[in-house]
Amino acid sequence: MRRRTYRGGSAALVALTVALTGCTADAGESGSTTDGKSGSTDASETSVEPGRYRTLPEPCGSLDRESLRAALFPADAGRGADDATLEGEAAVTFDTDRRVGCTWKSATSLGSHHLTLDFERVVSYDPEVSDDDRAVELFDQRATEADIPATAPPTDEPSDPAASDAGSEEPSDRGSDEPSDAASEAPEDDASREPSGADEEGPDPASAPGGTPPARPGPDGEPDTEAPDPALAPRPLEGVGEAAYLDDELVTADAGVHRDITLVFRKGNVIVTVQYNQWSTDKRRLPDSEELQRQAGRLAQQIAERLDS
Repeated sequence: MRRRTYRGGSAALVALTVALTGCTADAGESGSTTDGKSGSTDASETSVEPGRYRTLPEPCGSLDRESLRAALFPADAGRGADDATLEGEAAVTFDTDRRVGCTWKSATSLGSHHLTLDFERVVSYDPEVSDDDRAVELFDQRATEADIPATAPPTDEPSDPAASDAGSEEPSDRGSDEPSDAASEAPEDDASREPSGADEEGPDPASAPGGTPPARPGPDGEPDTEAPDPALAPRPLEGVGEAAYLDDELVTADAGVHRDITLVFRKGNVIVTVQYNQWSTDKRRLPDSEELQRQAGRLAQQIAERLDS
């Protein structure tokens, strides 16, 4: 009787152990299968497209020689440029697939020109944000920090050329209404007018070497700067990359007066910064804002086109 009871208990214990083991195994397999599918589903749903650009161009070779000559030696049409100056100096970076740069400098008796290029390939580490979208965020953040307005400042110049042509016709109409008075007074005024000192002056200072007009000294001895032209004020730009802005700053407190032009544009997940500066050894001559901005725009446009070449 004892032997039968022992055998019956053993059989029950074995059956119970097998049942528990089977349930545990089923539960483990079921859980691992569910977690694996869930993980793969989330990864596929949150994956975003990689950035348009995987590498960056060689910075010191991103501009042609003619453009460099015109930017570094504008006074003599690039004749003073030498090969060493046009080669540029590459910036030292830890990862040339993420950031590169190059610097050029020229010096003459009138001052110096500095040109710096910076290329940054933006990579997003957020699986839900693409590289291009992250580049948009960084570009907008830098524009805000530079106090760039959302839209270009308004100017007084008419946008429609026909409007200015129409305005120029009004004086001739008024003259035709009063021919006798205008005809009788004009000879007398011309005959009585004496030559002024302005008529005897030499050439326009703006035509001097370097194309920089002299500035009138202010009360503290520093150059007296006039109000900036709204058309040349810091502003967003169109036609360069997918988004761009330009900043213009005149500094007169240093040993020499200098104007700093910063043009930043974005294309895909790459942000390019063009810094173009002119230093003048003569504080009476202010660097020409319009010409510097024009040069910076040409350089930026060339770089934007070469990114896809």
